[in-house]
Amino acid sequence: MLENNIKALLEHKKPLIMAHLVLGFPSFEENRKVVDEMVNAGVEVIELQIPFSESWDGPVILKANEEALKNGTTVSACFDFAQKIVKAYPDTIFLFMTYYNVLFAQGVEAFAKKAKAIGIQGTIVPDIPPEEGKEYIAACESAGISPIFLFTPTTPDERLKELCAYSKGIAYCVGRKGTTGIKTNADDSLIELIERYRRSIDLPIALGFGIQSKQDFDAIAPYIDIAVIGTKLLIVQQESGANGVGLFLKSLRQ
Repeated sequence: MLENNIKALLEHKKPLIMAHLVLGFPSFEENRKVVDEMVNAGVEVIELQIPFSESWDGPVILKANEEALKNGTTVSACFDFAQKIVKAYPDTIFLFMTYYNVLFAQGVEAFAKKAKAIGIQGTIVPDIPPEEGKEYIAACESAGISPIFLFTPTTPDERLKELCAYSKGIAYCVGRKGTTGIKTNADDSLIELIERYRRSIDLPIALGFGIQSKQDFDAIAPYIDIAVIGTKLLIVQQESGANGVGLFLKSLRQ
C-alpha cells in the first residue's frame, strides 16, 4: 500500500517531502497546528514520532522527546492524536517513528494492528535490525503496514540488498554519518552515496539527516524521491511557531 501510494504521488511530483514532528512536543494542540501547516504547505508524508527516553536522535529531537515525556505524553495519547489527524487528512501519508521498547511494551502485534486500524501506513523503528525483528516484520505484514529500515553510508552493498529484502514502502536513507540535525553537505560525495543506494535498493529513496535550507533541497532534489526534514522544522517551530514551519516548507518549492 505505502509503496504504491508513494509511486503514484511521484508520477506528478518529485521529490516528495516527508516532514517530522515529535508528538506531545510542546503539546498535542501545537502538534495539530503544525500538521495543519505542513499539509497546507503541500507536504505529502508526515512522520509522527512517538517519544521515547532512549532516542538515537541529535540534541534538538532528543530534547523534544524529553520534554514531551516530561509533559506526560503517553503512547495511548499519541494513538488518539494520530487517529484524529489521519481522519482529518486522508490524502496525506502518515507514518509512525519510535523505538522498539515502545512496541514491546504495547505488544508488537497489537501495536501494528492498532496502527493499521487508524490509518498509519508504515513504521520506522531504527533500533531493531531485521534479524532480531522477525516478530516485528511478521506483525507488520499481517497488519498490512510497511516496516521501514534505515540505510546508512557505512552499510556495505551486500547488506543494503539484504535490508532491502525486509524494508517495505520506502528506503529511509541516511545522508551522512552521525546523528540527526547536523548539516549534510550536498556535494559530489553525497550524490555518489545516493547513486550507491540506488544500485542496491529497489524502493523509493527517502533521504534525511541534515536538510536545512532551500539550497540543500534544490541540490539533492534531482537525485532522490523523498526529502526528509526533521530537526530544522523543530528549530523553526521553536523560533517562529507553527506558521513559521508552514512558511519554511512552502519556500522549498518556490
